[in-house]
Amino acid sequence: MTASPIRYVPSVEQPSPDEAEAIHGLEQTFQKIMDTTTRDYGRAVRGVHAKGHGIVRGSLTVSDALPVELAQGLFANPGTYETVLRISTAPGDILDDGVSAPRGIALKVLGVPGERLPGSDDGDQDFLMVNGPVFGAPTPAAFLKNLKLLAATTDKGEGLKKAWSATLRVLEGALEAVGGSSVLLSQLGGTPEVHPLGETYFSQTAYRYGEYIAKFALVPISTGLTEVTGAKVNVGDRPDALREDVREVIVEQGGTWELRVQLCRNLETMPVEDPTKPWDDKESPFETVATLRVEPQVAWEHGRSDREEDSLYFSPWHGLAAHQPLGSVNRARRQAYEFSGGLRSRTNGCPMHQIKQLEDLDSE
Repeated sequence: MTASPIRYVPSVEQPSPDEAEAIHGLEQTFQKIMDTTTRDYGRAVRGVHAKGHGIVRGSLTVSDALPVELAQGLFANPGTYETVLRISTAPGDILDDGVSAPRGIALKVLGVPGERLPGSDDGDQDFLMVNGPVFGAPTPAAFLKNLKLLAATTDKGEGLKKAWSATLRVLEGALEAVGGSSVLLSQLGGTPEVHPLGETYFSQTAYRYGEYIAKFALVPISTGLTEVTGAKVNVGDRPDALREDVREVIVEQGGTWELRVQLCRNLETMPVEDPTKPWDDKESPFETVATLRVEPQVAWEHGRSDREEDSLYFSPWHGLAAHQPLGSVNRARRQAYEFSGGLRSRTNGCPMHQIKQLEDLDSE
C-alpha cells in the first residue's frame, strides 16, 4: 500500500554552514567560464547549457479531475497555458555536437496566476530538467567542484574534447551493457549520443508541491518522439547535428509529452537535501498532471532562434511560491543563476525579457 505524501514544512530543509562560501565560489566560477566564452564569441552566453538545439512554442494542459494530493499549485485547476520549450546541452561553451554531454530541457509556462516566489513577479512558471534522474553533486560545495572541472575545460581544444568524449562513451556503453552506469562519466563527456527528443527529463532536485513535496519529469509520448527514444545521432562531421535532427522531427510531426509528478512519501528514502539519491518510483510512482503539446514548426532558424536564445532567461526560482525549489543545490542555483543572467544581460547590453505571452517572443 502506497504511503501518504509528506506534507511540506520549512524544517524539511537543513542549510549547511558552508553554503554561503560555496555559492560565492559558484559565482566566481560562472564568471570565469563566461569571461572566457565572451572573448570567444563576442557576446555573453549562459554559464551552463549554453548551446540550444531547439526553441519551440506549445501549450500545457492541466489534467481534469486530479486527486487532491496532485491538484496543487499550477495544477490545482484544469486549464491550458502557452509555453516555450528550450532544448540544450550542459556545457557553458558552444561545442561541436561530437562532444557529448547531458541534455537539458527548460520549460516556461506563461500566464500562471497565484502567489509568486520573491523576485518572481512576471507570471511565468519555469521547470528545468535534465535527462537523468539524479543530480551530479550532493551539496553546493560538491557542485562547485564539478563546475570548476567544466571551467577548466572551457576553451580547450575541441578536437581533444571530441576524442575524449568518444572514449568516455565507449566506457559508459560498456557499463550499460552489464546493467550499470556512471553519472560522473556522463557529466565528463560519456553521455550516449542519443536523440534529445526521445529522452525523459527529470527535475533531479525536490520542489514544494503546494501542501506536499515532489520531483518532476517530462516524458515523451507521441509516436514521433518515442520512435527516436534511444536512437543514436550521427554526429560525424555535423557540428550542429542535434539542432538538425530536432528540427527534422518537430517540423514534420511536432510532439507531445506528459508532465509527471513524484510525491515524496518518506523523507529518509526520498531526501530533500541530497539530490544524488534517487527516489524509488516503486515506493512513489510518477503520476501525470499535465500534457505538453507542440504543433509542427521550425525548431531552430538561424537569426531568429539566436535572438531568442539571448533574450530568454530560465530559472527554477521563477514561479509560484507553491512550487518553491527545495534543498541546498536549489538554494545555490538561485544566486548562481541570477548572477549568470545578470552578467549576460550587462555584457550584451540587453536586459533579460520575461515574456508574458508568445507574441512577446515573436516581437523580440
